[in-house]
Amino acid sequence: MASKPTKASKKRVEVKVKINLWKIIIFSLLILFFAPFVLAILQGQIEDGQIPLSDAIADIKDEKVQSVEVEEERLTFTYKDGNTKISTKEATISFPELLDRAKINPDAVEYQVTDQTLTRAITEIASIVLPLILMAAFFFFILKMQTRGAQDIFSFGRSKAKIFAKGKQSVTFKDVAGVDEAKTELEEVVDFLKNPAKYRAIGARTPKGVLLVGPSGVGKTLLAKAVAGEAGVPFFSMAGSEFMEMLVGVGASRVRDLFGNAKVAAPAIIFIDEIDAIGRQRGRGVMGGHDEREQTLNQILVEMDGFTPNDNVMVIAATNRGDLLDPALLRPGRFDRRVTLDMPDKEGREAILKIHAQGKKFLHKIDWNRVADRTVGFSGADLENMLNEAAILAAREGKKEIEMIDIEEAATKVKLGPAKKRLQSDEDREITAYHEGGHALVAHFLPKTDPVQRVSIVARGMSLGHTEIAPTSNRSHETKSRLEQQIVALLGGRVAEEMIFNEMTAGAASDIKMATRYARAMVVELGMSSLGPINFSSDSEYGDFGNLTGFEESHISPHTQEKIDSEVSKIIDIAYKEAAAIVKKNRTTLDKLAKELLDKETLSRDEFESIVGKKSSN
Repeated sequence: MASKPTKASKKRVEVKVKINLWKIIIFSLLILFFAPFVLAILQGQIEDGQIPLSDAIADIKDEKVQSVEVEEERLTFTYKDGNTKISTKEATISFPELLDRAKINPDAVEYQVTDQTLTRAITEIASIVLPLILMAAFFFFILKMQTRGAQDIFSFGRSKAKIFAKGKQSVTFKDVAGVDEAKTELEEVVDFLKNPAKYRAIGARTPKGVLLVGPSGVGKTLLAKAVAGEAGVPFFSMAGSEFMEMLVGVGASRVRDLFGNAKVAAPAIIFIDEIDAIGRQRGRGVMGGHDEREQTLNQILVEMDGFTPNDNVMVIAATNRGDLLDPALLRPGRFDRRVTLDMPDKEGREAILKIHAQGKKFLHKIDWNRVADRTVGFSGADLENMLNEAAILAAREGKKEIEMIDIEEAATKVKLGPAKKRLQSDEDREITAYHEGGHALVAHFLPKTDPVQRVSIVARGMSLGHTEIAPTSNRSHETKSRLEQQIVALLGGRVAEEMIFNEMTAGAASDIKMATRYARAMVVELGMSSLGPINFSSDSEYGDFGNLTGFEESHISPHTQEKIDSEVSKIIDIAYKEAAAIVKKNRTTLDKLAKELLDKETLSRDEFESIVGKKSSN
């Protein structure tokens, strides 16, 4: 079935028709312009066969001429052999007089007199008027193109905001989950827009702006759409980068145009996504005080809280770099409310999964609580992508419904990348099996670590295998003992390699890097060492080109730095010895685990615990 043409496709067709029409007009004008010259050239080529009048009269006497066509002074002779020749006579002498002077009987040749006075007059007028018309049309076309170009230049200052009219935004708060605190804050914003008189009556000032801060994928843009859908007001959406152009002053002009349009449509919402593109702190870059970005920011500051009131226009902005924004943008009267969005907790992930599961066919036995446990650290966008990948995987295998195994594989793919079927030797597979088994075994027997959810020796991304350890409860704090045991679990792979094969491999490089990072953070930033609760890290300064700490002089003395290195080394050494003790004590279990990994390649939590036993509660 043929699909209906969209408005965009119709517009493209109209543009093409207009362009083709202009091409036809220009081509026709060019033909008309050059036609007289072509005719003149052809006429000159014909008249190149002219003969003297005396020769033509002689040919008539010799009865070689069949007929003569007389066009004022122009004579066209048609010979009996089919040739045609041209000659001229004086305009004051008629052709019969010419024959009489030559003593030729007028009946000796057929002749026809043609009156070309009107035709010649038209031709002469056309030869003068037509070039003038063509020149006028040409200059008119050039002028129109210049006018259009000038309009395009002036249109640079108009905002490129996407406008969603009242009632055209279908997203509501029912489509948002996992950010309950943010929803509560924004529900008040909706009430401000719907019932402003209620707040003015008691003397309250409605907030000018709401800043949504959080990592990518947690639903900042979705929340802004939900506010527009709930409030039922016009919604102007624009990205921070869309304000900027090559021309100086364009950004500020677009800000004025955007707020002007919103005030006309008030009450309305302006949504600026990635506002850190234009809202970075002023005076910190290398471009000086007249940077185009700073002019744009200054105009936003004036529009949000200047002399001209805009009580009926609400500004919502989103960013994942709230630490870079200018303080003047964050003060009360501009962005009065700052709503921080975090990664969803277990209940939030389960609610998000149920929203994105709508419209997909699942096996009835899907345990969404278990899926929520499996997806710790996933954002809302990650969860949506995971379910979509699960649907694609099930369809590729010819299934009619999505099963739990499809969701498990999709979650691993979203987190670590697709599986890679690398050609590995038996020795490499055995080393990987013991390495991952060492991670899982050590983590299982540590009381403060979370349960092992999955162990695999299937290569994904840059790793030859992986061990997934996900928390089963929501935690807000990390304790010293838990951090120390996480370092022990990270070193379990290297310990197993060294104990089983009496050798070290490069496969533990990322584990060692992460363990060292944890240990250094405990000493330098968290004060979890014998050096005491002191922060030894340097303050970071940010500019247009990122972190500028490389230009700062370190305030740590060499003696203190030596102590820091000693403390980090002590933490790593203790963790390594503890991991070695666990592996040595459970060597038989490690062998069983490695053998099972070599047979199945991937073990789920239930399969893993059937070998090592249930994990004791913390």
